[in-house]
Amino acid sequence: MFKKQIALALLLSLSCLAISNGQQTGGATTTDLEPLDSDRNREVPVKIYLTPSNEPQPVVLFSHGLGGSRNASPYLGNHWAENGYIAVFVQHKGSDSSIRNGTGPGQRLMALKQAISLENVVARLEDISFVIDQLEIWNRDADHFLYGKLDLDHIGLSGHSYGANTTQSLMGQVSLLRESPTDPRIDAFLPMSPSASPAMSPEKAFGKISAPVLCMTGTKDNNPVSPTMTPESRQQVYEGLPAGDKFQLVLKDAQHHAFAGSGQESRFHIPHHHPAIAELSTLFWDAYLKDDQDAKAKLQSDQARELAGLVEEDVWEWK
Repeated sequence: MFKKQIALALLLSLSCLAISNGQQTGGATTTDLEPLDSDRNREVPVKIYLTPSNEPQPVVLFSHGLGGSRNASPYLGNHWAENGYIAVFVQHKGSDSSIRNGTGPGQRLMALKQAISLENVVARLEDISFVIDQLEIWNRDADHFLYGKLDLDHIGLSGHSYGANTTQSLMGQVSLLRESPTDPRIDAFLPMSPSASPAMSPEKAFGKISAPVLCMTGTKDNNPVSPTMTPESRQQVYEGLPAGDKFQLVLKDAQHHAFAGSGQESRFHIPHHHPAIAELSTLFWDAYLKDDQDAKAKLQSDQARELAGLVEEDVWEWK
């Protein structure tokens, strides 16, 4: 049903094909897959993190930032998998790491800016829904390693930067160009370094979103590719959301790339940031993908600060 709706909205349709290989990383097993959306003639590479389980596990999807890949933020993939989720990191061709290949620093910035296009925005939305379609197929395929392992009644979507934009669109952000086509199969949303609309009030853009949302940003979360995106404007996304199951983390001195990477980049890395991001994101998934009432109570209290090891200058808020 959903595929018909989104096809009408975006004049696109979906089908799939996949190949796989696997390896061990951290505490989780990772497998790279290259499913093919034959209707778009488009591969959508994914990296899947999982740990052994006797029961189907909820799914968390991750959409990388501009110039990134499915290898983004492995600390999150491992942490989510180790805490009972199957993490699926999606790679979006046209706005992935390939746009930086063979370019110098000046050309690289231009290539990144050119990749911010309506075509790529639409392709990313289709990529996410295509991957969910593909997960449904794999979950029913007795010959696939994911057979019966996925709890597809409980799906979360996260993303960083351009991936946060993808996340915001699928959670129902209103824009001047179009009404974003939401995917009803996604239950909770976690945009990292989200983007407010410069042409619309936060209340109009985000005021109708009823799903659980956790926004994450930092006090130095600027972006040279989009200078209008400032630490202050990123916090407007949370401000525009209606009350009810909405949360925000603002990390003191966190720069734009603090949410990505392996955690070892000394230029961006502040030791407690990645553990805090991992802990609070998992608590959020526990509350809204596992219906863990204890986790929900902790989110809506200062207990979350203590569990995440936040410092006094970090902001944790909810409404």
